[in-house]
Amino acid sequence: MFNSLVEAKRFMEEKHIQMVDFMMIDLNGRWRHLTIPADRFTEDTFKSGIGFDGSNYGFAPVEKSDMVFIPDLSTAYVDPFMEIPTLAMIGDVYVIDVPNNRPFDQDPRNVAKHAEEYLKKTGIADEMRVGPEYEFHVFDHVSYSTAPNESSFYIDTEQAEWNKEDRDFNLGYKMPHKGGYHMAPPQDVLYDFRSRVCMLMEDQGIRVKYHHHEVGGPGQLEIEVEFGTVTEMADKTMMTKYLIKNEAIAEGKTATFMPKPIFDEAGNGMHVHMQLFKDGKPLFYDENGYSQLSQTALHFMGGILKHIRALCAFTNPSTNSFKRLVPGYEAPVTIGFATANRSSVIRIPAYAKDPDKKRFEIRTPDGTCNPYYPLSAILMAGCDGIKNKIDPMAEGYGPYDFNLYNLSDEEKKQIKSLPRTLDEALDALEEDHDFLTEGGVFPEKLIEIWLINKRAETKKQSMMPTPMEFDMYYDL
Repeated sequence: MFNSLVEAKRFMEEKHIQMVDFMMIDLNGRWRHLTIPADRFTEDTFKSGIGFDGSNYGFAPVEKSDMVFIPDLSTAYVDPFMEIPTLAMIGDVYVIDVPNNRPFDQDPRNVAKHAEEYLKKTGIADEMRVGPEYEFHVFDHVSYSTAPNESSFYIDTEQAEWNKEDRDFNLGYKMPHKGGYHMAPPQDVLYDFRSRVCMLMEDQGIRVKYHHHEVGGPGQLEIEVEFGTVTEMADKTMMTKYLIKNEAIAEGKTATFMPKPIFDEAGNGMHVHMQLFKDGKPLFYDENGYSQLSQTALHFMGGILKHIRALCAFTNPSTNSFKRLVPGYEAPVTIGFATANRSSVIRIPAYAKDPDKKRFEIRTPDGTCNPYYPLSAILMAGCDGIKNKIDPMAEGYGPYDFNLYNLSDEEKKQIKSLPRTLDEALDALEEDHDFLTEGGVFPEKLIEIWLINKRAETKKQSMMPTPMEFDMYYDL
């Protein structure tokens, strides 16, 4: 938003800004924040930074946890949800050093910046442009318990089919089970909510392509945005989630990006479309190639498919992620590519035919990811594919231009599968991460911390009895 502190100060005076809020990204991808009075926002803020405890962000041990963050003026925005006029911006993490502090190499934004720098150094391209699709649920109520003597959750939304017999207040228009895709009002009671969110996004410079109701009947929605560079779109992903969640709360509702909040309904993904450009020219188009894709595009795709199991540790970093990646719910389960095929992990949109629009999408990611890490990891995998000329066809990854959900048991054996659990994805990352550490983009220490933290999550989740287990085994 601003190029200098002078610009920012002038704006703050015009808009009567009283507080300056700094948004920070922790290891798992949650925004945290710290606020100062507007008159304390000076040149020293950029010179010395603001100190904080890195151990509480998951980045550093307690005995060596002092860090500072430096605000990025280009990310500044007026927070629409704060009662006191507040200018907010994202900060970058720095390690305390002498004579000058240095960027912290595990900081999510720094990883993304390093990945983009690495791409330029290889000479492959100047930039990768990505366009995420945000799928999420909006509910009227959520409650849950994980007490020693109780394990339960309860969600509800007026439009859900399970409320069609409600005799207290019911006008009869409910969203069909698995039948919400592009449904219109009166079933689509969240149309105005989506429009309001999209207007908030546009106000913050996030260009919306479109919004609609998704397949899941009980309040599953999607907003798709225009393309931007890796760090830019990771920033905008964090902003989008912030706007959606806070607007939902403002309207007495609750929003979640959980991949699979509802049994037997479609889950929430965060598909990512991608393109490479060099000197302003697209690199993924070849009118004579398969689906009009160039060799560069196919090799980039080959790298992603080769490393996809390891990528899942960052693109699908929750135990709940793998409850979405099951057959029959428009989510991929096998490793392959195809044109216009939503059962494949990489889909090439048939409608994107112009050279500057030619692209493909990866369909594994979901909204529980820390967006800086998976977008960077996808870029690194693609670069590895180009450097090593990994041909996805020669490697047996397709094209699979048929429904991958309807394979026979014998056919399934011929196609490699995505990880079925987070533990499997973490095992893959542990075995296959050299492509990530190229150029120092992903520090070994970050991968080590990620594996430790995520294995602790899977262990904790696996030890908790579930209601389904009571249903299946209590009477044995």
